[in-house]
Amino acid sequence: MQSAVDTRHHLIVAHEVTNVGSDRGHLPDMTERARAAIGSEAIEVVADRGYYSGQEIVACEQAGITVYLPKPMTSGLYAKGRFGKQDFVYVAADDIYLCPAGEQLTYHYTNQQDGKELRRYWTTACEACALKSKCTTGKERRISRWEHEAVLEAVQAWLDRNPEKMRLRRQTVEHPFGTIKSWMGSTHFQMKRLKNVRTEMALHVLAYNMKRVMRLLGVGGLMEAIRA
Repeated sequence: MQSAVDTRHHLIVAHEVTNVGSDRGHLPDMTERARAAIGSEAIEVVADRGYYSGQEIVACEQAGITVYLPKPMTSGLYAKGRFGKQDFVYVAADDIYLCPAGEQLTYHYTNQQDGKELRRYWTTACEACALKSKCTTGKERRISRWEHEAVLEAVQAWLDRNPEKMRLRRQTVEHPFGTIKSWMGSTHFQMKRLKNVRTEMALHVLAYNMKRVMRLLGVGGLMEAIRA
């Protein structure tokens, strides 16, 4: 189940049930559903790293939806005791990367990979570098930069400055999940087939939101809102 929950009232503003086991690929759809439900052109969305996709973050940015989510650590270089890409600092004014040893990795060429335009950077100083064993097993360390990398860097920089946002995400979106699972019991969904399960989930979400509104406005307030 995918869901979007507002941070002020903790109401589920959008949800969807899919038979895809990964969160990746659902970010644009869920953000658009949330924006339509809220009725606001400009919204901010905080998601967990399971949704991380550079292309989807850029797509949301271009659609006027500001998305914040941490980049997953997938390279495995840290486990091997070597520097990751995040240890290299990009200097936009000079279009270079600075490595942990202070050397400048300069631009050499651009190529296409998996539908992305990537700029390649490296330096010839690696062979004599005292930190080479912590950096690369090849002749030199090469860094790739996507044409929209600046958007991803801005997202990460904002999260670094506002780490409490991820705690707020957990407190906001995970609580309805836990509440609904508790109602469902150990068997969870009773129905089979996607269409039926979606209907079952929609009823759970409706019940959750109605009980939540009753806590906020009272039964009288809920009935008044329904009549309006």
